[in-house]
Amino acid sequence: MIPDSARAAVSVLGDILGRAMKNLDGLLQMPYGCGEQNMALLAPNIYILEYLEKTNQLTQETRDRAEQFLTSGYQRQLNYKHSDGAYSTFGTGTGNTWLTAFVVRTFVKAKHFVHIDQANIDESKMWLESKQENGCFAMLGKLFNNRIKGGVSDNVTLTAYISAALLEMGVPADNEKLSNALTCLKESMNDLSNTYTTALMAYVFTLANDLTTRTQLLDHLNTKAHREGGLLHWSQTSAETSASLSVEISAYQNYYGGFSSTQDTVVALQALSLYSTLVYSPGGQSTVTIITPSGSQTFDVNQNNKLLYQETTFQNVEGDYSVSVQGNTCAAIQIALMYNVPTPTGTSAFKVDVTHKVDCDSNLLRPKMNLFFKSEYNGDQETSNMVILNIKMLSGFKPDSRSLKELEGALLVERIENDQKDNDHYLVYLKELPKGIPINHQLVVVQEREVSNLKPAVVVLYDYYQPSDSDETEYSYPCA
Repeated sequence: MIPDSARAAVSVLGDILGRAMKNLDGLLQMPYGCGEQNMALLAPNIYILEYLEKTNQLTQETRDRAEQFLTSGYQRQLNYKHSDGAYSTFGTGTGNTWLTAFVVRTFVKAKHFVHIDQANIDESKMWLESKQENGCFAMLGKLFNNRIKGGVSDNVTLTAYISAALLEMGVPADNEKLSNALTCLKESMNDLSNTYTTALMAYVFTLANDLTTRTQLLDHLNTKAHREGGLLHWSQTSAETSASLSVEISAYQNYYGGFSSTQDTVVALQALSLYSTLVYSPGGQSTVTIITPSGSQTFDVNQNNKLLYQETTFQNVEGDYSVSVQGNTCAAIQIALMYNVPTPTGTSAFKVDVTHKVDCDSNLLRPKMNLFFKSEYNGDQETSNMVILNIKMLSGFKPDSRSLKELEGALLVERIENDQKDNDHYLVYLKELPKGIPINHQLVVVQEREVSNLKPAVVVLYDYYQPSDSDETEYSYPCA
């Protein structure tokens, strides 16, 4: 830990969804320049609105705010729609069956709160149904997260996902297309080695009211559960390192009320909102006392402030903390410890190197520097998931516009965007990285103004779906 960088925050809520509700526009601290990320920002609003409506906690202010997010997210998503009704990550190339199903199931739920053109839903549903082959649906485009893959084919996993979407839409289980899909799923049940697919199928057959099949799947999942310290969760394998996937299969939270990636945030918030609806109690009052090394803090939780996010911060963080609660209503208590660390040197599936070429003797009014990036993946898959190359600009520098355009058309580059929250960062979306093959890119940067005591800039390469799987390096301007 970097000395003196620690700070702690203690928060209390009367409702586990309160933190997520407070951060509807910031659940995920991730770039959102693609169709999938846009949906992951849109969908949680629906589940929180449904929960608040069912528990009579929905105020007009919250409804207006959430509906504004839904409407703008819906309009943005249409940028990724193809003329045949399919959706893809960047709105180009082949339609993506997984993403299209995600859009359909989300738009159907959003219609309860905002205007969604039914024609858009119908077109996408027809496109999905046209991709059915022998009961199962054909995989077009990539799975969101390739750690989902396991002992069954991608088509079986996809078929379970699309079946869930159709059932949530209200399509009856005896509908020809859906019935064929359910038959395909039953025929795959001789191989239940993929925990993700098994969990998804258990959800599907619950929606289809096939209790016999559901019981068989749940009994199998029960044998695969991880139980420790009173907690229960599932993972894809016994050596699972993907926190994101474990969350989705189990359907815990980050500081903002969300989770680490896209689908796990959507699925987990759906699960938590359904759970919260079932256990919600409007009455009661409790007093929470946090005793810290620097004193104590008391919080009151009652029926009038269940959703109020109450927080206090501490700078002197080292020592023992204790919590006591008196009363008769539930309270969610969270302690978040935040601190800065030096650039990590641990092992990662990714490796990024930056070299540069510059003529320090040049008399150019606006000096230029060529940056060369080498990105490598050496994980346990044949290819990585989608990857982000996050390039921070040196103070006073900007990318050369022609060079930036060339980078947009370079190998495996899907899109480049300027980070809206920190506009000296440029985010390069890489479709994937092949295992063991270095991928090279370059970018020319131009010095717009001189900056004294110029510090190095950081370049980070990370897995879009598992952001903790990353590597970073620094580069500097040698002529300063």
